[in-house]
Amino acid sequence: MNAHPRPHPLAELVRMRRVTEYAAEVTVSDGQRFVSLGGVVVRNRRLALLWLRRQALRLANGHGLPLAPEPVPLSSGDDVRPVHFHGSGAPAELRRWATHGPHQDHAIRALEAGFPALFTVLDPAVGLSLTLAGWRGLPADP
Repeated sequence: MNAHPRPHPLAELVRMRRVTEYAAEVTVSDGQRFVSLGGVVVRNRRLALLWLRRQALRLANGHGLPLAPEPVPLSSGDDVRPVHFHGSGAPAELRRWATHGPHQDHAIRALEAGFPALFTVLDPAVGLSLTLAGWRGLPADP
């Protein structure tokens, strides 16, 4: 007789679901190539969205200058490399996305439903696009 009964398969599925990780990444593209500016893997969708908001504000507010401390500390090593925008449109759009409640609500609902949260801004002066992305799973699973 087995002294340790096997866990019910549903219990194992629930346990696995609780440890689901989320990834977030910022990329820049010229239409033919793309480069990752950085990313993180965090334990829940709220932290993924918090990281994306932080990066959007950092990129919009001075190309990597330090901002006020975040409510949930993330190491500064997790911040993306700065980008120099050639116009004011892309930084304004990033700032709006990061601070506008409905945009944040839409992003968190997408992550909650298992869809990626994506936001792209364009810098038409140099033909670059910058994308903020978050999704459930590891970076190899976008």
